[in-house]
Amino acid sequence: MTHAVSMHISMIYIALSGLLLAVLALDVVRGRLKYQVGLGDGGHKVLSRRIRVHGNAVENLPIALLLLLAVENAVSSGLLVHVLGSLLILCRLLHAYGLRKSAGTSLPRFFGTAGTWSMMLACVGLILANSF
Repeated sequence: MTHAVSMHISMIYIALSGLLLAVLALDVVRGRLKYQVGLGDGGHKVLSRRIRVHGNAVENLPIALLLLLAVENAVSSGLLVHVLGSLLILCRLLHAYGLRKSAGTSLPRFFGTAGTWSMMLACVGLILANSF
């Protein structure tokens, strides 16, 4: 028996994540031009944070999006997929904003991290619950 893979809803969040990554990468490039640094951070704390904001998104978005795709294929609720995808994008924006402003702890960074991890764990639970 074959199972058609659905990606219609997830593609929206994949595209938005791609846009977010492009904006964050552009922010790094702008910092490199401003501080005239070709590789690394050149000892500039602001540039270092920009690099980490982009890096953190690159580290978290791929697995979160794969989980979202799997949920879309495991659960028949498009609304649930939209809620999870929206949560992911919102939390990645919060995290980026919080870390971009300060290397220390901040509420946007905390809620961005906690929300991203919560979204991923919810996806894991939904996938496992619908796999048996």
